[in-house]
Amino acid sequence: MPKSPSEDEEYITAKISYVGFVDQVGLEGVVILKSEDGKEFPMRAFSGEVARHISRFQEGDKGSIPTIYNLVEEIAVMQDLLLVEVRVYQSGSVLRANLYFKKRDGELILRNYRASDSIALAAYYDIPIKVRKNLFEEAIER
Repeated sequence: MPKSPSEDEEYITAKISYVGFVDQVGLEGVVILKSEDGKEFPMRAFSGEVARHISRFQEGDKGSIPTIYNLVEEIAVMQDLLLVEVRVYQSGSVLRANLYFKKRDGELILRNYRASDSIALAAYYDIPIKVRKNLFEEAIER
């Protein structure tokens, strides 16, 4: 099911500009996503372990992939799928993401996954992260 042009316009491409921790012991992670025009969207309330994976992947350490991400990798290889994009949005009070895979005869979309894990996968595969525009607008208002 291809994305409609109007759906594309609802999202902004962002890059990871910062990865860190909210607390001193590293239990809660934080990621700041930055749009091309300099707007920032801070994302927190996810595990410090995922923040460490994102940081490692950004630094180029992709040799030791966690089991759950390895599962995605193995299924993608077996089914000839290529993860091409992650889209982050708000669902109720939590952040979720859709994973867009390209396959030989179209695309496959996996919906409603944890945004933090989806961003980690995006960092691992060096693929675009798209964030719903309203999340950047809400971050500016805070």
